[in-house]
Amino acid sequence: MEEQQTAAERNVTVGNVQVNVPRGTVILAATPIGNTADASARLVALLESADIVAAEDTRRLYALANRLGVHVNGRVVANHDHNERGKADELLDHVENGATVLVVSDAGMPTINDPGLAIVRRAIERGLPVTCAPGPSAVLDALALSGLPTDRFCYEGFLPRKHSERVQYLRSLRGERRTIVFYETLHRIAESMADLEEVFGADRRMALCRELTKDYEQIRRGTIHEINASVVNDPPRGEMVLVVAGASEDEVGEQPQALSVEELAELAVQYAQQNDMRIKDAIADVIAKHPNADGSFANKKQVYNAALALR
Repeated sequence: MEEQQTAAERNVTVGNVQVNVPRGTVILAATPIGNTADASARLVALLESADIVAAEDTRRLYALANRLGVHVNGRVVANHDHNERGKADELLDHVENGATVLVVSDAGMPTINDPGLAIVRRAIERGLPVTCAPGPSAVLDALALSGLPTDRFCYEGFLPRKHSERVQYLRSLRGERRTIVFYETLHRIAESMADLEEVFGADRRMALCRELTKDYEQIRRGTIHEINASVVNDPPRGEMVLVVAGASEDEVGEQPQALSVEELAELAVQYAQQNDMRIKDAIADVIAKHPNADGSFANKKQVYNAALALR
């Protein structure tokens, strides 16, 4: 590796590739998500020549450098979810004085469900330059391999851990027309798939992508019901990305309309009279059929009081 330095930048040669390493800049660099061979020449040069490397896990950073045959010459500091806000200004002080600060996460692009956002925001506020060295992305890999529409999509990160919160969250996305991308863990995949089928229905198309870029990469494609059954019969292991088709025109048209407390009360009174039901039972049925826009349900007590006022 040969290096030629100037005041504003360094030109580093990796093999036959010349890489510019800017001074006084924060650089977000994507690292391999599984296959070390996906590391770019730019990442190799940055790891070796950055003045400071802010890593989500310093042990994993050194392990990656070892696999790449790279010696990390700069100072290595831990920059994770629990300390990144406090670290941001300290790192940016070095940037202001001309240092190259490289930010890396354990895998993939920093800030995408990984640390890095705090330093980006503070750099913008302080008027300091930030750039990216792009690379592997589990979100984009899964989307491309899913066979589902890629022209419009939304990334929703990890699904909530608790069943009630997860169901509410999924209900809020039931009418989303764009392809939806989630992360999920092997410990919760069975519960999440069951909730997906309950909320989105059995026939929506999806893909479950696991161990992307690794030796045991697998893409399961089919309906939500089919993928749910495969999870039960052949539990997947490793890191997973779920890609779910957006709602069809018919599904959007079938979405229940969000109603106010007063409207729910009126509907419940009519429902109770038409079906010879207790008002409390009618309220429960009406509320269940008309969730709020965020997927939550109206307060039964408030609807009951409004229904009493009508009667």
